[in-house]
Amino acid sequence: MMTDPVADMLTRMRNALAKYSETLDMPASNEREGIADVLRREGYIDDYKRVSEGAHAMLKLYLKYGPIGKQVIRKIERVSRPGRRVYQSVSNLEYVANGMGILIVSTSSGILSDRECRERNVGGEVLCRVE
Repeated sequence: MMTDPVADMLTRMRNALAKYSETLDMPASNEREGIADVLRREGYIDDYKRVSEGAHAMLKLYLKYGPIGKQVIRKIERVSRPGRRVYQSVSNLEYVANGMGILIVSTSSGILSDRECRERNVGGEVLCRVE
């Protein structure tokens, strides 16, 4: 049994980025798919795909690198953990790396980036920080 699937996803991403892998496979869930969708919309990954293999669905991420092979995601870390949930109102959402990074927030409107939260005027649980 996995206690924190989001932390597992982020660790898999850090390991794949360290190896300069093109793709990354992991067990699929709606939360993981929402995080992947935000990363795609914000330009941190090329794409993602939900693949059904037998009884278990898998999520396949296509990682993105710069023109000379530099990693697009320099740092990705978990903010809210199972033992310590972090909730922020829209007025308290911080800017990551002076606006060059994002926060991924779980809201009542779905999983959104901090920029989308400000546009929709919603706050929620801060899942992770991406630089």
